[in-house]
Amino acid sequence: MKRIIDILLSFIVLVLGMPFYLIIGMLIALDTKGRVLYKQSRVGRNNVDFELYKFRTMCVDADQGSLITVGTHDARITRVGAFLRRFKIDEVPQFFNILKGEMSIVGPRPEVRKYVDMYTPEQMRVLSVRPGLTDYASIRYVNENEILAASSDPERTYIEDIMPDKLNLNLKYIDEQSFWTDVKIILQTIIAIINRKTVSLRRNHLPA
Repeated sequence: MKRIIDILLSFIVLVLGMPFYLIIGMLIALDTKGRVLYKQSRVGRNNVDFELYKFRTMCVDADQGSLITVGTHDARITRVGAFLRRFKIDEVPQFFNILKGEMSIVGPRPEVRKYVDMYTPEQMRVLSVRPGLTDYASIRYVNENEILAASSDPERTYIEDIMPDKLNLNLKYIDEQSFWTDVKIILQTIIAIINRKTVSLRRNHLPA
């Protein structure tokens, strides 16, 4: 049932949004040189690697350095990319991953191999299900970049604090997953993104 819903919703989102995605592609191409789509190897179900798709939001080869994005003013992020990230639009191409069966709409966010290799045997259980476009961790850490930007050692903060908490939330999802849990997570994700934008707009309009 979940797989059928994933396919139907992904097809609808991709077809109805196609004119919008073409405009996004043109803006990315006009903003900086490089491909419109960005692919990165992530670890999926059963510990199998796959290529995750995103709209490119950073300069070409930006991922050759740190895999962590720090703050909203990371110098590697393009002008168009900053807008796409703000509204999570850069994640839309992952609906292709969902159609291919590599991901689901709701499930643990897929991680890069570097960090998966640090998982404990219990944490590896998150790889027993398809990774998702959103999950409990995406909601709690909707402002993750800002949290890392405030850290004196972002890499250490991610590995020692954020990643373990995310994995605990992922295991919680696996233990209680159901149709209604997925609906709840989707709605909470939408609300979290809207609330985040509202806070951002308020900050941008504060008097100097």
